[in-house]
Amino acid sequence: MKPESRPSISLREEHEKTTLIVSGDWTTQSLAELPETGTYEPSDHMEIDCSELGRIDSVGALAILTLAPGVTKTEGLPENLVRLFELVDAASQGADVPKTARQPLHVRLGKTVYKAGETIRTSARFLGKLEVSLVRSIIRPSRIRPVALASSIQKAGLESVPLIAVMTFFIGAVVALIGSDLLEQLGASELVVELVGISVLREFGVLIPAILLAGRSASTFAAQIGAMQMNQETQAMQVMGIDLFDALVLPRFLSLVITMPLLAVIAMIAGLAGGLVVSWGIMGVSPVLFIERLESAVDIRHFWVGMAKVPVLAAVIAIAGCRQGLAVEGDVEKLGSRVTVAVVQALFAIILLDAAFAVLFNVLGL
Repeated sequence: MKPESRPSISLREEHEKTTLIVSGDWTTQSLAELPETGTYEPSDHMEIDCSELGRIDSVGALAILTLAPGVTKTEGLPENLVRLFELVDAASQGADVPKTARQPLHVRLGKTVYKAGETIRTSARFLGKLEVSLVRSIIRPSRIRPVALASSIQKAGLESVPLIAVMTFFIGAVVALIGSDLLEQLGASELVVELVGISVLREFGVLIPAILLAGRSASTFAAQIGAMQMNQETQAMQVMGIDLFDALVLPRFLSLVITMPLLAVIAMIAGLAGGLVVSWGIMGVSPVLFIERLESAVDIRHFWVGMAKVPVLAAVIAIAGCRQGLAVEGDVEKLGSRVTVAVVQALFAIILLDAAFAVLFNVLGL
């Protein structure tokens, strides 16, 4: 770094034109060497010569404004210096910082459409690379990294079992509690078993694990891969010839696709157990009667309808987390923003896909 040069300010008058010459570095460190001088009152024909100006910060801009008030009204300054002087002048006078002119509607709309197109293009490229990596791994299973896959299965899936079981247990209990009151008013309290069974098998046993994994695994994937992006570990892996999708994305993708069906089954069992406990405690339905009625009244197709949604939701959660992690650039603020986006996108996709599946199964009569 070049040493600080001594700041100076002077006037040059020629042909009825006054020029204020600013030279040297006007920074916090260099202002201690500024020689004593008076205040220069601006005239109608004063111009600013910054050709010899070195480095400058806000303290230096304030010093120039103090020595030569009204300098911001003089033409001839570069745009970046004009903006700096305007900000410092407004702050020193206690005025509001001048607002940047708002862009026209068509410009903002065009930028929004362009960003949406870029997002779609990036997502399509990510899906294409993931598909290629998946097909290569199916053809050559030796490409799959078993250690990374096992670690991801444990952290992303198995460690979530207690939380998922407790959540779905209480949801099944709440469904049975509310349903028993409503059905009792209609004189059909025995239908509470069907209510709990169908709602847990078709919806809650799948949605609750998906939502919890969206908040837990999608954020974890985005944070882990994003931290590697910030530390330039991914660039180092590419230099060594390691495919990022084989090493980072595919193990996490497969871990959710493998573990989420297991989590869904555990959630269904826990939800049915919660409904059984409430039915037994409030309505006097014994566990044996509850299970017998569940087997006879609730068709097995409801279980398969719920399980049919599991792989799709697992894939969406993994894709959202990994894609946002690879998109991290720069500082910790960008990392936090990408983690938030990953969770929001995963939750939005889960609700949207569940609604689409509901309409599809209704059309198919399932």
